[in-house]
Amino acid sequence: MATLILVRHGRSTANTAGLLAGWTPGVGLDERGAEQARALPARLAGVPLAAAVTSPLQRCRETLEPLLAARPDLPLHTDERIGECHYGDWSNRRLAELAEEPLMKIVQQHPSAAAFPGGESMRAMQARAVDAVRDWNARVEEEHGADAVFLMCSHGDIIKSVVADALGMHLDLFQRIHVDPCSVTAVRYTPTRPFLLRLGDTGDFASLAPRPARAPDPAASETETFEAATEDGGNAVVGGGAGAA
Repeated sequence: MATLILVRHGRSTANTAGLLAGWTPGVGLDERGAEQARALPARLAGVPLAAAVTSPLQRCRETLEPLLAARPDLPLHTDERIGECHYGDWSNRRLAELAEEPLMKIVQQHPSAAAFPGGESMRAMQARAVDAVRDWNARVEEEHGADAVFLMCSHGDIIKSVVADALGMHLDLFQRIHVDPCSVTAVRYTPTRPFLLRLGDTGDFASLAPRPARAPDPAASETETFEAATEDGGNAVVGGGAGAA
């Protein structure tokens, strides 16, 4: 079957503001995210793409603009099933504030039981995303052959849930996966099993270097405080975070 390249959107204005954007309208790429998007065509230059599929949200569409300009013949499709998780009442709230919500412990430790107030459950999020991948795999293979490669531009939690499915991992383990903004993840599907070929590849390994120890900064922003706390406490940043500086 086809090979799927999953691209998380570039860094967004919500990422740098420490907000959980969800489906909030008007959330586009920040300056760093636009730079990441401009680098994407060169990173994928050696890969023939049969089609591109995008989440309908602005930050994903903006991420693909340079790639589509470089490949004007590349067919583009939109699929709401790979749109961001519907976080409901959590949408557009500060991650530092949400860290104090009792539901956050469930999201971190037992996500298959997590349902966002006024939104959807994480089980439903994964189910629709995996259904979309399977449907597009079959369509691309039928139209372009079993060796075809196609691309989906989506969101952190969506990509993590698809990877968990490909690895045969329970959704309760998906918070162990991390994908940075504009990272590339690749899965090759076969009749018997998927193979994870790349995971969260940005080509930038600076973020892997040990960080110097630092005392708590009383002047730090809520975002910086939350990110430091989640890294030290082993929690995942819901939505995927802003990536390396």
